[in-house]
Amino acid sequence: MGIRSLPCLLATSLGAGLVAGIVSTSPVSAAEKIDLSTPEGAIAAARKIQCSLKDEHPVTYWWLGDMFSRVPGEPDRLIFKVEGMNIRQCVTISDEVRGEGYRMVSREVLFYLDPETGEVVDEWENPWTGETVEVLHIDNDPVNSGPTYPYDADGNPSARFRGTIQGDLWWQTATVPLFYHNVLGGDYQDYVGNKYHATEMFNFMGILSELTDPELHTVGNHVGWVRKSDWLPWMKMRGRTGMVYFHTAGRKLERFEDLSDLMLEQIETRFQKYSEPPPVDDTRPNETSWTYFKRIIDERRAED
Repeated sequence: MGIRSLPCLLATSLGAGLVAGIVSTSPVSAAEKIDLSTPEGAIAAARKIQCSLKDEHPVTYWWLGDMFSRVPGEPDRLIFKVEGMNIRQCVTISDEVRGEGYRMVSREVLFYLDPETGEVVDEWENPWTGETVEVLHIDNDPVNSGPTYPYDADGNPSARFRGTIQGDLWWQTATVPLFYHNVLGGDYQDYVGNKYHATEMFNFMGILSELTDPELHTVGNHVGWVRKSDWLPWMKMRGRTGMVYFHTAGRKLERFEDLSDLMLEQIETRFQKYSEPPPVDDTRPNETSWTYFKRIIDERRAED
């Protein structure tokens, strides 16, 4: 779920008309509330949505939904239920020209569940190949974002609140098309294909008066996440035509302990590092399902 550029996307590219009615809709006085029409206000709002105005304050997102296949000439199939979480924190960063911004660090895990029982699936019989394969759950550590500032390198305003406001509600959408080098695809992808091709689609929504209230360092909100991508590498589809898509919804939790019993049990027994975010000075390259899969396969081959 995590995308490095997402905090920046949610703080940019909004027409000014959508924030014109904020004064009349928020019960907080105009002198006190966060002004979403300013670059500083847009950055503060993005940070409250994504994490917290407090440095090094852990925040947990949780979501669940379905994963389907799509193959030309056959109906879509519900392959798995899915349930995931992301734990994150932010830290303030400053630049003489770009102003005071923030950086976010996070890690995320997602489990593939049996569509009937809801239990975690560790082996799966591929209905197209008949082969039983090992399920590699998403284990992305880290999923960090670059610095997000209110001004660009020339000192011009670059952050705008990206969203829609109606009454005391706000919502945002972010569509992230992805087409880049696939670590599993070889060295000649521009000539023969095999590039990583996917789209991530996010919706965030919440209460406007909470978002603009300077006394609240974070805001509760709901999230929708949709992802379209090639077959997952552990499925061993061997180049078959088709794709998968995820359709999920969730929310920011008040506490890590508010995760479902399934998530808490899996984290405690198998993925203990997901009980806290990475350190704010984390400089490791980001992990994806594809880089994680490659690392696991390379490690096993090295052992053999």
